[in-house]
Amino acid sequence: MEIQVFKKMEKKAQKASSGDFVKIGIAIVFMAMVLLYSFSSSGNIPNNTFLAIAALFGAYMAMNIGANDVANNVGPAVGSKALTMGGAIAIAATFEAMGALVAGGDVVKTIKKGIIDISAFGNHTDVFIWAMMAALLAAALWLNFATYFKAPVSTTHSIVGGVMGAGIASAGFGIVAWGTMGKIVASWIISPLLGGLIAAGFLFAIKKTIIFKENKIDAAKKWVPVYVSIMSWAFITYLVLKGLKKVWPSIVAFVNEHLFAILPVTKKPTLLTALLIGLIFGLIIFLLVKRSLSKNSARENNRLTINRYFTIPLIFAAALLSFAHGANDVANAVGPLAAISDAVTSGGISAKAGIPLWVMAVGALGISVGLALYGPKLIKTVGSEITELDQIRAFSIAIAAAITVIIASQLGLPVSSTHIAVGGVFGVGFLREWLDTTDEESIIAEREAKLAEETKTLHAYQNELATLEAKEKKEKKDYKRIVTLYKMIEDTEEKLKNDKKALKTVLKTKYVKRDAVKKIVAAWIITVPAAAVISALVFYMIKGMAT
Repeated sequence: MEIQVFKKMEKKAQKASSGDFVKIGIAIVFMAMVLLYSFSSSGNIPNNTFLAIAALFGAYMAMNIGANDVANNVGPAVGSKALTMGGAIAIAATFEAMGALVAGGDVVKTIKKGIIDISAFGNHTDVFIWAMMAALLAAALWLNFATYFKAPVSTTHSIVGGVMGAGIASAGFGIVAWGTMGKIVASWIISPLLGGLIAAGFLFAIKKTIIFKENKIDAAKKWVPVYVSIMSWAFITYLVLKGLKKVWPSIVAFVNEHLFAILPVTKKPTLLTALLIGLIFGLIIFLLVKRSLSKNSARENNRLTINRYFTIPLIFAAALLSFAHGANDVANAVGPLAAISDAVTSGGISAKAGIPLWVMAVGALGISVGLALYGPKLIKTVGSEITELDQIRAFSIAIAAAITVIIASQLGLPVSSTHIAVGGVFGVGFLREWLDTTDEESIIAEREAKLAEETKTLHAYQNELATLEAKEKKEKKDYKRIVTLYKMIEDTEEKLKNDKKALKTVLKTKYVKRDAVKKIVAAWIITVPAAAVISALVFYMIKGMAT
């Protein structure tokens, strides 16, 4: 029997090992293709070797973004069973690539969020190129490390840490804009708190208006259209503000020329414009959902039925979050690669640089490859390994992600989409604990009373046994009673032992896994300094090899 068990374990290990080799092989092939294309397309440019190596680092970075960062967009939908793992990966990969290629824009800030002063490099273009290469590789290495340990971290913070570390290594501590860094540190607290509070607020509202009602079906027909329309309003507003801002002038020109001259001519969409567009879509969605539910025949009056009403909105949420992420964050993530490309081709250092199509393609395709190969690990972490999710809870997390970004961007607060999504997961989990506190306390009180009664009974048996055993002249019935008491004491002690274990289980029951929370928060805190240290070391290595 043991031999068969070991054989099964060996087969599973071999299967997992072969799967890992295939994944690594696909990743290497993708990076090799990027390297070859970069060499072949930049053969006449001086320093094209630096550009080719930077493209290799960019491909590696893009795959790590897909493996780690994209999980936040689809993790809750997968954890709630609204999407299968395969469906989530297909949707996320498609819409991430669409967002990057269609709405990613053609210009990007070379230094994310202005965290270092590029004038400190002077005319030393080579040093700038080395610094950006170090930042790109360091951010990718840190993301790879975090993914291995199943910790969802911020891509933006990884890039920030990489740029900061390389900047300090190349030009000293004075190059860093420490005020900006302070805001980024503040986002470690702001992002998860905002996301958690808003997610918990929506979950509580849904419970009060639908789940806690006696007739859940009628309550759902009344309130589900409201919640879905609010979600639509938030997501369209979010998409316009964050996902379409880089191609907004083209959209305005097309709409005003071919449809109705109603959009104001602005460089970026204003909050009012985005809110109005979102409101129009929200009202349309409200009418469509209300009409659909009114025709829906009554099902079982339970939570499972209500959960089904939120499945389709969750699928759309995953798609829209992925599109906005691809449009907004991918360009920022390949910023260092765009900066290197611009510096190599122009021979100078710019605060903004054009993004060649091939650079954006590296980001878009790399994310899709990384997501398909290694994304499931983090998707499972976000979707099921922090707290148990169903469609209602996942819906609350998704709507919190959109609303938090809108609020934070208008207040000028730096936030991380990763921290918001994971904070939302924390929020719904802790709300469940809080709502169940009363029930838990009553269960604990009941079991403690039972333990006290059993202990009292045990003491009574022990005292009776002691009295009988101390009796000098015992009758036949006394011996029978002594045997019975020994058996009763043994049974009562066993029962007490089991009940104490049951009580400990109740006391330990938590809806949010504390170990997961500690690991993720620790990873958030050390992301910037860890990426900075790695980047500084990589910079010195590149500098030593190049000089």
